[in-house]
Amino acid sequence: MSAQPIALDDRRERRLYDHRVVLRLAHYLRGQERLVALALASILVYSGTVVALPWMVKLVVDSYVRERDLAAIDMVGAAYLLVATLQFAMGYLHRRLNVLVGQRVLENLRNDAFAHLQHLSMSFFDANEAGRVMSRVQNDSKEVEGFVSIVFSTLADLLSIIGIVAAMFVMSPTLTPVALIVVPILLGMMTIWQRLFREPVTETRRALADVNAHLQETISGIRVVQSLNRERENSRKFAGIANAHVAAWLRMIRYRSILPPSLTIVQALGIALVVAFGSVLVIGGSIGAGVVIAFAIYVERFFEPLGSLQRRYGGLHESMAAGSRVFELMDIEPDVAERPGAADMPTLRGETRFESVSFEYRPGLPILRDVDLSIRAGSAVAIVGPTGAGKTTLVSLLLRLYDPTRGRILVDGQDIRGVRRESLVRQMSIVMQEPVLFTGSIRENIRYCHEKVTDEDAERAARVVGAHEFIAALPEGYDTQLQERGGNLSPGQRQLVSFARALAADPRILVLDEATAYVDTYTEMLIQRGLRELLRGRTSLVIAHRLSTVRNADSIVVMDEGRIVEQGTHDELVSAQGLYARLQSYGAQRAVEGRQGQP
Repeated sequence: MSAQPIALDDRRERRLYDHRVVLRLAHYLRGQERLVALALASILVYSGTVVALPWMVKLVVDSYVRERDLAAIDMVGAAYLLVATLQFAMGYLHRRLNVLVGQRVLENLRNDAFAHLQHLSMSFFDANEAGRVMSRVQNDSKEVEGFVSIVFSTLADLLSIIGIVAAMFVMSPTLTPVALIVVPILLGMMTIWQRLFREPVTETRRALADVNAHLQETISGIRVVQSLNRERENSRKFAGIANAHVAAWLRMIRYRSILPPSLTIVQALGIALVVAFGSVLVIGGSIGAGVVIAFAIYVERFFEPLGSLQRRYGGLHESMAAGSRVFELMDIEPDVAERPGAADMPTLRGETRFESVSFEYRPGLPILRDVDLSIRAGSAVAIVGPTGAGKTTLVSLLLRLYDPTRGRILVDGQDIRGVRRESLVRQMSIVMQEPVLFTGSIRENIRYCHEKVTDEDAERAARVVGAHEFIAALPEGYDTQLQERGGNLSPGQRQLVSFARALAADPRILVLDEATAYVDTYTEMLIQRGLRELLRGRTSLVIAHRLSTVRNADSIVVMDEGRIVEQGTHDELVSAQGLYARLQSYGAQRAVEGRQGQP
């Protein structure tokens, strides 16, 4: 049975802290041990300076108040300046290292996610919008990069807090409980705030995924949007989605803005308590005035890292949620998996057999039903039938874009599930109904993914399929740079380049999936001229609605509702007066009507 396609869930609640995400992120720190060690050392020194500076203020005050020792004041003042400079240098260094390590983690994570995406099965892409997938690879990976900075900065803050508390206890065990009496109040406020803040962060990420998905869908279908005059409706829909994202973002900012003023109030209360009780102790002679001043500074410094931790809470939640989404994507296993120890496919002859092949994209909705088909090596087989008959699905199984739900497919007597897919498909080529070209030159597109194809091979293939004439007429010829999806070529020219790419690869099995459906009559004539050379000596499967393009096939397979209902030559099928004959008659009638409608 086929597996249910896995749909990414952007609305699932994520945990604030997920140790599995942290452990997997730690894997991306491998190879950066020196940078991490240097960052940790700089953090340790930085935290030490945070603790040292208020203590030095105490020394200055006590030296002046008690002993009027100006020499000591000068010495401590000079030391204070040096420590402050060291604090600046270490703070700058560890922040730079945070960014550097984070960027390397981001680069490696995105590379791994992109490589993984390319190996996922077609069922995954059938079930997930491209915009949501892109959001995980781009936006969520970027959020994960911030996790490294959060970890290092949080470590610096925690060390500073521990150092400050330790210094206060050493300086005055009596005054320290007074200074820390506000901590329970602070922790209670932060606990309540964290619970309130978690849901707005999650909702903001969900809303952003919706924005990306709708944007990608509109851009990829812009021709249909403009053809159907749907711009206004799409704009209204996008405005609603964008407004939902803004509302979620503003709600998150509103909650994020609550805590800083609250911390300021608690901080002021702590300093006031220290000054009040400290003054009593100074009057009683228990401590010096420098201790009270140092404690006031320590309380202020104590709240600074706490405020930083609060500000990073949202970032931590976003990073954890983003990391969970990225690794959820990377944990998806392809449905089409190679068996352990799968061998390379030898050079193909092209003999192909479908044995009782059934397939369903979703359980309970069969597309192919018990298909049995034998194709001789080197023969040309045409596959025809009404829309939805299962023609494209049949060749998709041959290319192992999917695996059959039941049955098996053999090429040269070997079950294709038992060989390495790369070794199989590199000996195949496909030309699809809608040509897909990539950014780069025309030459690079013809040679695409085939290092053995030389410039001469690329030009020879273009000549055979009739593409050389228009390519040579371009200002830069074969070095002409293509826009996205070949947008600076006409549909017919893009298809000719696709044919040249298929021929340059010298495939043993060639699939033409409605390859001439959208080209004009002149371009189709050029293609038909080249097809004889393109198909010579190769096993070929030609899917076509235009039955005129398949008349000369060695065998014509007629499909309907996922089954093969007829098979034979053109003349045999016409004589049988079955579905093929009806399709032939319908096509001829449409051709006559088309000619009558021409001026």
